[in-house]
Amino acid sequence: MNRQAKQAQGGEKRSDKDNKSARLIGCFPSEPMQIADRPGLAGRKACAYCYRFSGHASKKAMLIRSFQAADEQAVIALWLACGLTRPWNNPALDIQRKLTVQAELFLVGEVDGRIVASAMAGYDGHRGWVNYLGVAPEHRGKGYARQIMQRIETLLGERGCPKLNLQVRADNQVALGFYAALGYGQDAAVSLGKRLIKD
Repeated sequence: MNRQAKQAQGGEKRSDKDNKSARLIGCFPSEPMQIADRPGLAGRKACAYCYRFSGHASKKAMLIRSFQAADEQAVIALWLACGLTRPWNNPALDIQRKLTVQAELFLVGEVDGRIVASAMAGYDGHRGWVNYLGVAPEHRGKGYARQIMQRIETLLGERGCPKLNLQVRADNQVALGFYAALGYGQDAAVSLGKRLIKD
């Protein structure tokens, strides 16, 4: 068994050089572990560095920028492809509302001029929040979600935000595993909501 195969199976600990390489390609610089140990990722093919999905060799650089009005249809199409919309939330209205409050924290990711990722962040003076994080299905496993979350954490940190909160549906094990790998943990709290405006 060669060295990379041993790493992918958790049989050999990576060196500092390996961890540096992993960070450069947007991987998780964690200790070796079986891919099945990550919630929701059992059975997925992992790379030798980060134990995420394969595909780094064909990864292209993603440009992260603030949303522009001309992006609306592409972003809504992305949300639909990612299953992020719900009947009770009008995506066009959600975009219009966001553009009136910290519009610079509404981010999109571009590859070859096409929008392949998005995230809608905000800071209320106490906590930061993230909604509509999504990556086009054909571009998943390339580290793009991690990159856009890192940008959000940087932008909120620059604003003095002490903690970032987000909500994940309880049955979305892949998303839970993703956020856990980024250092997010479950709070001892119950999410409550009350709709003030019907879409």
